[in-house]
Amino acid sequence: MTARLRLLLFALPLLAGLAGCGHYRLGTGAELSFNSIFVEPVVVKALIPQSRALFTTQLRDTFIQDGRVALANTSETADTTLQVVVRTYQREVATARPDDTGLARKFIVTLTADATLRDRRNGKALFEQRPLVVKRELFTDSGQLQAEYQLLPLLAADLAAKASHAVLDVW
Repeated sequence: MTARLRLLLFALPLLAGLAGCGHYRLGTGAELSFNSIFVEPVVVKALIPQSRALFTTQLRDTFIQDGRVALANTSETADTTLQVVVRTYQREVATARPDDTGLARKFIVTLTADATLRDRRNGKALFEQRPLVVKRELFTDSGQLQAEYQLLPLLAADLAAKASHAVLDVW
């Protein structure tokens, strides 16, 4: 085999591989129908004291960090508005304590919410009451009250991530 043929056999797959990467684009590539969003304060119908500000702040921070849309300060200056309503907060016993089977050692905490996205320009709902469900494990080794207090920001972050995916991903 000649040196020229070996070079050709090596170069062709390399060039074909590089040509495939020439049109690669990071992200979904889909264009959103809006450029700005106003996140309404989260409505909490479940019994979770002092959680409204935590959920709202986490939701707004998630959209800021994503950067695909601008976050508006008022609904009048936004193309769309997002409303999130937290409906339920439930605990389900997953594991009992080995020394006392009447006490739980681990719970599965489920937070259920609905999201509604409206196009403010024409009043049309892009989606209404889309269910958002997040689950986390809660270990009560250091006390249930303290564990739930520490778990709430994690639930808020998961809820915000689900809401941002519902709004920003192609649907």
